[in-house]
Amino acid sequence: MRKASLSFFPHLTRHRIKSLTGILSRDYISDASCTSPSSLVSPNHFKPCSKSRGLFYKNKQFQVNPSRNIDTTVEKSPQMSSRQKKAKEKTDLEEAFESAKTPEEMLYAFKNMESAYSETELGLASLKIGLKLDQEGDDPEKALSFAERALNALDKDGRPSLPVAMALQLLGSIYYGLKRFNDSLGYLSRANRILGKLKEEGFGFEDIGPVLHAVLLATANVKTAMGRREEALADLMNCLKIKETTLGQDSLELGKSNRDLAEAYVSVLSFKEALPFCMKALEIHRKELGQNSVEVAHDRRLLGVIYTGLEEHEKALEQNKLSQKVLKNWGLSSDLLRAEIDAANMQIALGKYEEAINSLRDVVQQTDKESEIRALVFISMGKALSSQEKSADAKRCLEIACGILEKKERVSPLDVADAYSEISMQYESMNEFEIAVSLLKRTLAILEKLPQEQHTEGSVSARLGWLLLLTGKVQQAIPYLESAAERLKESFGSKHFGIGYIYNNLGAAYLELDRPQSAAQMFAVAKDIMDVSLGPHHADSIGACQNLAKAYDAMKSYTLAIGFQKQVVDAWESHGPSARDELQEARRMLQLLNKKALGEDPNELPRKALPMPQTSASTRRDTIGPQINHSCRRR
Repeated sequence: MRKASLSFFPHLTRHRIKSLTGILSRDYISDASCTSPSSLVSPNHFKPCSKSRGLFYKNKQFQVNPSRNIDTTVEKSPQMSSRQKKAKEKTDLEEAFESAKTPEEMLYAFKNMESAYSETELGLASLKIGLKLDQEGDDPEKALSFAERALNALDKDGRPSLPVAMALQLLGSIYYGLKRFNDSLGYLSRANRILGKLKEEGFGFEDIGPVLHAVLLATANVKTAMGRREEALADLMNCLKIKETTLGQDSLELGKSNRDLAEAYVSVLSFKEALPFCMKALEIHRKELGQNSVEVAHDRRLLGVIYTGLEEHEKALEQNKLSQKVLKNWGLSSDLLRAEIDAANMQIALGKYEEAINSLRDVVQQTDKESEIRALVFISMGKALSSQEKSADAKRCLEIACGILEKKERVSPLDVADAYSEISMQYESMNEFEIAVSLLKRTLAILEKLPQEQHTEGSVSARLGWLLLLTGKVQQAIPYLESAAERLKESFGSKHFGIGYIYNNLGAAYLELDRPQSAAQMFAVAKDIMDVSLGPHHADSIGACQNLAKAYDAMKSYTLAIGFQKQVVDAWESHGPSARDELQEARRMLQLLNKKALGEDPNELPRKALPMPQTSASTRRDTIGPQINHSCRRR
């Protein structure tokens, strides 16, 4: 069966998990008189406190429940003492601060308070301003200064508290916006630890749950930006569990969270795992909003992507058509055009090239001449024409797409990088390797300026290194492969199976340069990774073992070479009749090695790298790019 194009994945998988700091900034102030904090999980579930009496502290003493520290009731008397006047002045300042709505009003009121309160007493007020500034997003440096000021004031005694956890979450959010991901993760991890301590001290879920949700959601954002998508999935799953605990089973917010989690699974090509969450989202939205709601349309479109990934293309097309019908009724033209492009890609996957081309011709008439959507149409058109072996027409379509995209590099760098990578794949499929390499280099040039795309940069480097290796430019390939291995290890850990493919190709490169010892080291790493992640009897694990035998053969270490070749034979034997040809070849190579060990000199064993799979370039949003797509299908 032909593999589906995943070119419509990026705009779905580029989804950024929405921070709840904005909600937190509106009303959340710890107050023991309230039944719960403000709406961190759902505005409809957690009720915000009507007053924030815990903004300031008496006697410069910080407590876990700061709201108990002040009583602003002022007894009226014909003549107030100086102490009473001072208390009333503070009350007026507090009320002015509480009534402030805009950042400017809050900053003005805060400035008036600075002379009346100590720095410790201003801790929660600083936190509230920091939250508001972070919500607005216009001045991250000023938000950072207030967040740091809040933490310094609230954390003076080192005791765990909800306000300290909130200040840490705010710092994590701000540093995320500044693309300082390691700093962000550090603050968020500390916030998580504090919340754990509070739970051990007896704080109820109604107290820490909303803050924990915000921390986990922000952590998922950061890990996603760092390329640690599979770790982010665990945080998102915990977020969903919190919402399931606090919201009704049919809550609309719960439906949205299920879809978010499904999209996160799609981003790592875990389509089977994504399916039940998408189905749950669809069930909730259909029940609460009806069949013709926009949310249902979005659920169905995502469901089409999932079915495409599962290679159930007819089901995918059915869901896409249902989605298009709703989008058309709502007049959502941009979403409708993208859905029509998705449908064309599904038709291409089914081999219905003429239908796809006719659909795309209709779509292109509805696009602006210089729009990105028009470029996507021509990319899909190129794929359909290439599949019909109409290379000249396909190349013309791709040239038009490139002409549009090069004008959009500064405006939409990620979208353009996606598109360049997809176009590179198509040129590669037509054996136009020089153009494919050139486009991947342009893609890297864009990604190098985006620190949150380090994992994507690693995936593109891996593809580029493989292409250079394939075309005989071995020396040029090695730096790209080495860079890819290092970057992706940082994102996914050293034992991720996709990294095994990179090490295997590095081994092939070193072997080609007559550096068998270096090659053996790389093949050994590749084999270890694949044995753990794919299993020793997976076809690619066997291939890595075979390459290791070749490397030791090149070193004339025949005993070691024979040992690994025997493992290859045993592994293929376990596959039964389906691997008859592979087993026959493995046995032949074992015989050659035995002859060499006895002093005979048969022809040198062939060497080659594991082939990189042909897949859609939209896998730049996948965890290890094409290698992962390849292995997910085969496992």
